[in-house]
This record gives sequence, structure tokens and C-alpha cells, in this order.
Amino acid sequence: MAKQFVAWLCLLFSLGMAQAESAKLENQLANHPSPYLALHGTDPVAWQEWNADTVARARRENKLLFVSVGYYACHWCHVMQRESYKNREIAELLNRDFIPVKVDRELNTGLDDALQEFSARLTKVSGWPLNAFVTPEGYPAYVLLYAPPDDFRKASTRLAERWKTDSAGVKKLAQEASPPPGKQELQRQTLNAVQLARWESAFMRQLRAEEDELRGGFGEVGKFPMVPQLSLALELQAAKPEAKLESFLRLTLDQMAARGLMDHVNGGFFRYTTDPGWETPHFEKMLYDNAQLAQLYLRAARVLKEPRYRSVALSAVDFMLDTLAAPGGGFYASTSAVDEAGREGAYYLWGRDELKRLLNDAEFAAARRVWKLDAAAPFDLGYLPAEWVAPTRAEAPLLQSAAARLKQARRNRPLPRDDKRNAGLNGLALSALAVAMRAEPRYRKAAADTYCFLRTQMMGADGLYKSMAKGKKISGAELEDYAFVARGLLDYAEAAGVEAARKDALKLALSAWKQFADTQGWRREKQALLATVRSEPALADGPVASPSAVLIRTTLRLGDPALVARARDALQWYSPAMGNDPFSYPTQILAYRQMVNK
Repeated sequence: MAKQFVAWLCLLFSLGMAQAESAKLENQLANHPSPYLALHGTDPVAWQEWNADTVARARRENKLLFVSVGYYACHWCHVMQRESYKNREIAELLNRDFIPVKVDRELNTGLDDALQEFSARLTKVSGWPLNAFVTPEGYPAYVLLYAPPDDFRKASTRLAERWKTDSAGVKKLAQEASPPPGKQELQRQTLNAVQLARWESAFMRQLRAEEDELRGGFGEVGKFPMVPQLSLALELQAAKPEAKLESFLRLTLDQMAARGLMDHVNGGFFRYTTDPGWETPHFEKMLYDNAQLAQLYLRAARVLKEPRYRSVALSAVDFMLDTLAAPGGGFYASTSAVDEAGREGAYYLWGRDELKRLLNDAEFAAARRVWKLDAAAPFDLGYLPAEWVAPTRAEAPLLQSAAARLKQARRNRPLPRDDKRNAGLNGLALSALAVAMRAEPRYRKAAADTYCFLRTQMMGADGLYKSMAKGKKISGAELEDYAFVARGLLDYAEAAGVEAARKDALKLALSAWKQFADTQGWRREKQALLATVRSEPALADGPVASPSAVLIRTTLRLGDPALVARARDALQWYSPAMGNDPFSYPTQILAYRQMVNK
């Protein structure tokens, strides 16, 4: 009888667990510290967070995970939320047939990178919002970017029906598309001046193939700053000046600073332009872009002996301090492309009558010619101040005073911000401030304050926090956080003579090598949940520099003998991907230069 009673209790318990597991999903994002995730807290979609428990539930219920990745400043992310994720019919479909997961890409950069790579391989495009359907075992099966609601509903319905009738077939196809990483020993290459010259020559051949000789930058569609590639090109120019490369660098830097990529009122840069002529910006402004571009322009001012670039760089730093600096220390992640009413670019655009009212006659006359106010407004909401025509010597100060008036008027316009303070992004900001304070001592206090924020708020007993928002600290720091903060601390230590900052940098570097490098290569995350994520001999550059290469370069500068030995060894790990596409690995080549030329 006792055994039967125990068996009966176990049966009741298992039935209760099954009922709990099949309980209706509920939206978990209300009041999330991430502003982007909190935006989705009132969606009818039952959003879950990306974590081991969510993946485990998908396995128990044998459902596909619908993983939607975006970020706060992304215009099309907001559009898809409004059109699809607020749509109750679509929400019912997602909640019934999938485990829906919302991801802030700035909190899960390793996951985002893996899914972007899958998207690029499957569809030849990538970007945000990125919506991936992932098997319970962690294999991406299908992906789509922004889609109108009817297209999105049809695609989701077809996939749900296919899963119901042939889940085993879907799993097999997904695993064949992205097989699990195999275990193998790293290949090594001899690294010396001859091999370095080969890498540099291969990089320059690709640069020549990608460069836009008429408008600067790379590509023939939209234009991104691509700071890592420009940084290597600038160092190659510094080492061995070449007229053609100098001309390209000047053209690119001039176009980025003069036209629509730069905000000529508040300073700072937008993330990219949607056209090849640098005219139509996507109106989001990111901390990582401005921190990197400030350093690029300061370096260009020295290499190309062009004082104008120094002013451009410091305007980007001033934008960071004026718009992104947080009251409690550190910097926010970004400003949104849309205002509170959802109007793209509303904060930055002006009607002709409004400009005439705000400016005096001389200022308006200069603005009318240089800003092309007599032409039809290029945006629905008006004109974007920029140097569409080169100003004369007499017009330049008038445009400066006009911009000052508009900056004051803008203070009455709302500008939504993503008020997360990410560790890695603040590490980039500290590097920018450290470089800026060498050029201009007035940035010394801001650099010291940022160092203090990172040391007291983002560094804990067990390492780095990933982010901080709404007074809450978010765990899960990744390789890029450790690499960028360690470099920022070292840059500050050398600029300000603060030995404690160097010790902090060494501590983080030691931790990063321990957590993210192994006998297979580099990992972006400490523990990946996708089955397809593998360690790599070298990580490619993206919008920000390669975190593995940044850590290697920082380690070489720190000079700790044991770590330097590891860094030198890691630089000899052979990367087939880099061999095929060195243009995507400029920071790795910079690390090679640092070791070979030391």
C-alpha cells in the first residue's frame, strides 16, 4: 500500500508539473530595465526573455522559438511593433504556435552576431529587426527582417503548419544549414613582417575594390562610417604615405563631416545614411559610433595634418557630453530615430518658415544658399542643415550662429533616449575622452568621472556587469564589454597618469582571457544557447572593432609577461575566414602590426 501511495503521489505531481508547463504564456517584459524590452511590455505577444529557462520550455513543449532582435533607436523595429506585435491576431498566432522571445541586441551581442551571420548566409542581407525561428535544440531554421503584417503573418503561419506536420524534417534542415561546431585543434601560422605585408596588401586590394572614388566611403547603396577599416587605412597611410590613399581618406572624412551623416546643429554623427551620397541619414545616433569617430578624426588630424578634423572630433565628444551623459555617471546608449509621436527625424528637421522666424536675415541668407532652402524639402518634415554647398568664408560664422540658435530651439523638442549604460559602450567612451583630453585638457574631468563610473558601478567582485538601467544592474557581460572597458581604462591610465586604472585594466584582461579564450579560439559569450555557436580563431570587425583583437592589442600594451605570451600565441591562430576576407578583419591586422613592429 505504501508503494502504491507513493506512486500515486508521483503521478499527481507529474500531472501538476505538466499542467504548469503548459500554462498560458504571459508577457514578461513589463518594467524591464532595458528601455527597448520595456517598450514591448504591453504588447499582446507573450514575450519571454532569452535565457536557459525559455529554451528549456521550448524543448518541453516541442515548439519553435520565435526570437525577435532589435534595439531602442531602431525605426523599423518600432514600425514592426506597431504593425505586427500590437496586432492581436498575429499575437495569438505567435503565442499559440511558438515561444516568442524579445531580445535587446545591446544586451545580447553574441546572440545577435550569430543570428545576423545566419541571416546573411541564408538571405544575403542582415539588419534589424531580425526575426529568427529557432528549433528547441538551438538551430536557426528561418529568418526574416522587417516585413509588413500580412507577409509576416503568412510566413509565420506557413512555418507553424510545417512544424506541426513535419517537425523532424524542419529540425533536420535547420541542423544541415548550420551544423554543430566540431572539436578540432587550432591551426597556426608563422607571423612575421613578410606575412604582415601580405595581409596588408590583401586588405588594400579589397579596399580598392570596395571604395567609392566619387563620394567616399564603401559601397554603392547606403553608407556606414566603417571606422575599423578607415582606422587601418589611416595607419597604413601614416606608415607609408600614398597620394591615392590620402585622397580617398580625405574625401571620405570630408563627406562624412559635411553632409547628412553629421548633425550640424548639435554635433555628433548619425549611424548611417540610406543613400550612397551621405545625404539621407537614418536618424538614430549611437554612443559607439561617436566614440569611435571622435578617435578616428583626432588621429586623422595628426596623420593628414588637417586641423579641421580635430574640430569635428571634439564636436562628437561634445555631443556625447551634452546629449548622452547620464546624471549618475557614464553615458546612455543612443538617441532614437523617432520622436515621441513616432515621427522619424522630427528632432532634426526644420520647416522653411520656422527657420526664417528663428534666424536673423544674414543667417537665413547664408542658410538658404548652403542648406538649399529654395529647393523642395527633401524630407516630409522639412530640411536638414548640412553643407550641401560649400560655405564661403563670410558664410561660415553666420552658419555657426544659426546652428547655435537652432540648438537652443531644439531644447523644446523631445528626444527619446535609450538610457541603458552598457559597460562596453562606456569603455569606448572612456577611450574617446582619454584621447580628447590629450588634445584639449577641458575633457579631463569628464574622463575621470567616466573612469569612476566604470570602476564603482560596472565592476563587481565577480567581474563586469553588462549594463545598468533604471537603477538595476544587469549581468551577462560579454567579451566586447571586457575588451572595451580594459582598453578604456588603459587609455585613461596613460593619458591621466592614474596607475590604479592600469591595474583595473589588467584585472579585466586576465578575466577576459580566462572566460572567453580556450583551445578552440574565441567566444563572444560566456555560455551560448544557440547550438551553432563555435569558438573562432579571430573575430571579425563589425560596427565596432573586433573584441578579440582589441583585447590582444590591450594585452600587448599592458606588458604582463604571461598574458603577452598568450596574446602573441593567439595572433598566430589561423583563421580561414580572414584569409578569404581580410577587409573584415582590420583590427586583427592592426594587432599583427603592433606585435611585429614592437
